[in-house]
Amino acid sequence: MIRVQEDDFDLNHEYQLLLNDDSCSGAVVMFVGRVRDLNQGHQVDQLHLEHYPEMTRKYLTHLEQQAKELWPLEGVTIIHRVGPLKIEDKIVMVAVSSVHRESAFEAAQYLMDLLKANAPFWKKEVIEGGKSRWVNADHKDKIAALQWY
Repeated sequence: MIRVQEDDFDLNHEYQLLLNDDSCSGAVVMFVGRVRDLNQGHQVDQLHLEHYPEMTRKYLTHLEQQAKELWPLEGVTIIHRVGPLKIEDKIVMVAVSSVHRESAFEAAQYLMDLLKANAPFWKKEVIEGGKSRWVNADHKDKIAALQWY
């Protein structure tokens, strides 16, 4: 399941949805990313995320399919928020279920590494003093994504 949305999401609800799938029998791994208050030494007051819906859906669908080809996954959920976000808001959730914990952990890491480095989201931070700046993918995120190729 892939969702790109402005609204917040409930972690327990998403977990229950994954469990209620009859195929979920083993491990569930969930990762939730939140908006940080500091980035590269700057105090962040707010984050704005933009995207082109068709491009985003295409990439996330491809990413989900790739993960399912690489690991024996029973369920995959990717939720990414867009629009204005405050500090500590949930921004992204990746959840996977598999019979084996190793597969679940690896697939979740794979999804987050590639999502963080390559997904077509544009982030603008509002920083101290009301200034704003566009944020590129972090160098360490690009390196993490390269390990999967």
